[in-house]
Amino acid sequence: MTVQSETVSRLQSLLDLYRDGYRSTVVDQTVGKLISLEARQCHAELQRLSARLGEYEKRYGMSSTEFYRRFRAGELGDEMDLVEWSVFWDMHQATQKRLDDLLKQAP
Repeated sequence: MTVQSETVSRLQSLLDLYRDGYRSTVVDQTVGKLISLEARQCHAELQRLSARLGEYEKRYGMSSTEFYRRFRAGELGDEMDLVEWSVFWDMHQATQKRLDDLLKQAP
């Protein structure tokens, strides 16, 4: 069993207990702290990614949103610099979604 599947199994066990009426302030506080920690890490990653995206935006004179729309439409070619920009944009979007999901659960 992988670490990830072990974690999912452990979380599922806690979820099952809570669904059956179990309550624990220790678990409540721990889960809250984990969500806060993950949110802080997302914020830090977004700052790093935004800085990288800003470099591309300055170099090419367009926003990452505009770039990505045009890149996906095939208007800009496929040179390595543009592929890297698209990867950073994808990472930024995925990190933003993860943060948004975490903040929905924040106390």
